[in-house]
Amino acid sequence: MAGSGGPDLHSIASRNPRVGLRPAHFALAIKSSPAFMAVIQVQRKPLSLAERTYLPQVLGGLLITLRHFFGRRVTLEYPEQRPEISPGYRGVPTLVKDPNGREKCVSCQLCEFVCPPKAIRIIPGEISGDAPTAHVEKAPREFEIDMLRCIYCGLCQEVCPEEAIFLQNVYSVSGCSRAEMVNDKEKLYQLGGTLPDHHFKWDKKKAAADHAAH
Repeated sequence: MAGSGGPDLHSIASRNPRVGLRPAHFALAIKSSPAFMAVIQVQRKPLSLAERTYLPQVLGGLLITLRHFFGRRVTLEYPEQRPEISPGYRGVPTLVKDPNGREKCVSCQLCEFVCPPKAIRIIPGEISGDAPTAHVEKAPREFEIDMLRCIYCGLCQEVCPEEAIFLQNVYSVSGCSRAEMVNDKEKLYQLGGTLPDHHFKWDKKKAAADHAAH
């Protein structure tokens, strides 16, 4: 040891030739040595006779149980009673229609491309010329969302230019097979229903086209 009470760095290096002569290595070896680690003795208070019987702890637990037993109920009789869902909740993705009953999806497939787990599958379809919605570009012939793959990220809702897909407050999803966990277009519209439309983009385009024709 050195005269100051600390370890002799040269003696450490002589005992271990693999240690170099750089001071940084000496400091690291000293700090990692068990002889230089601080040891704190924790003085534990001896247990009393009541504490050794564990009766105060048992009575305290029973007191908490009785307090909740006679207190206000915080449980729900699910599924008859459902919890309140916050407005920003991201549940099962659904397709929606506008107030006129037109399906808003135009099968642009942006949601299918952006979906991280590839849970969405869309087959575009055409709209016949004599249909009331013939002024719309196109509509999906098939639209499926695999709920076993969906991660409820909400990217499909964010990227949709038509505001046709929404993650609503549906949180209970169950099925007896993998096929039942794939929501087709009919089921997606059944879950989504009708939402308000503040734009009516295609109706405005139709009105502008009719006005230009006359």
